Amino acid sequence: MKRNLAAEKACRAFLQAVGYDIASGEGRETPRRLADLYTEVLSGAGQDIRKYFSRPLPTKHGEMIVIKDIEFVSVCEHHLWPFFGRVHIAYLPHGKIVGLSKFASAVRVLANRPQLQERMVTILANAIDEMLQPLGCMVIIEGLHTCMLVPGRYDRPGVLHPVNSITITSAVRGVFLIFPTPREEALTLIYGTRRSPPC
Repeated sequence: MKRNLAAEKACRAFLQAVGYDIASGEGRETPRRLADLYTEVLSGAGQDIRKYFSRPLPTKHGEMIVIKDIEFVSVCEHHLWPFFGRVHIAYLPHGKIVGLSKFASAVRVLANRPQLQERMVTILANAIDEMLQPLGCMVIIEGLHTCMLVPGRYDRPGVLHPVNSITITSAVRGVFLIFPTPREEALTLIYGTRRSPPC
């Protein structure tokens, strides 16, 4: 990866402004490491994920396809603090499919930008619906937001109360929205008989 000197300079100024000593020890390399990290983490900004679905393959397959447990790491738009989790996708093809790896690639690029989980699920569902034109699709995202773990933000200052909570967002299109049977089948294939995400 090419060094981003402007980002390093900005990171150095920021760290000094919040009182972090970068003059000695491991701190000397922290501005570079921070710049490298965020250059990579934000590399998906400006990319259109519809490109991953732009060359669909013709198919006669009309049964449900489920891709579950696509792992992702992103940063929230509010704090640039990590959130991570899993994406589950179900769709009923209508003459078009794409390779399964395209879904993972789309999730990865979508996560590599300042992100809101609520927006992420909508963009992904809209891209699948627009480009593949399935009979229906469902996207579920489970995310753990580390900003909820920062001490002092939501409790008494300096007291850390771990929050073991998962945020779930979903976007439903087509027959999944209209009819309960395909929606129930998709949820069963994703979660089994538990019908809810693991804690």
